[in-house]
Amino acid sequence: MAKHFKLTKYLSTKIDKEKEYPTKVSYASIVGILMYTMVCTRPNIAQVVEVVSKYMNNPRKGHWEVVKWILRY
Repeated sequence: MAKHFKLTKYLSTKIDKEKEYPTKVSYASIVGILMYTMVCTRPNIAQVVEVVSKYMNNPRKGHWEVVKWILRY
């Protein structure tokens, strides 16, 4: 994972709009797709997928940015 990403459980909790942002796209669904991809074709993304999957019950905008970064890879 890139050094400029710092993920925490309480990442930017100040804005309610940010709270809803990842849920519109179904964060859990995208992480599930990444897990399937990791198992079938890309074992090199295993560590990063593990990190983003920790935040599936309460994702924030920063977590979504990391998921988009993985998808671009």
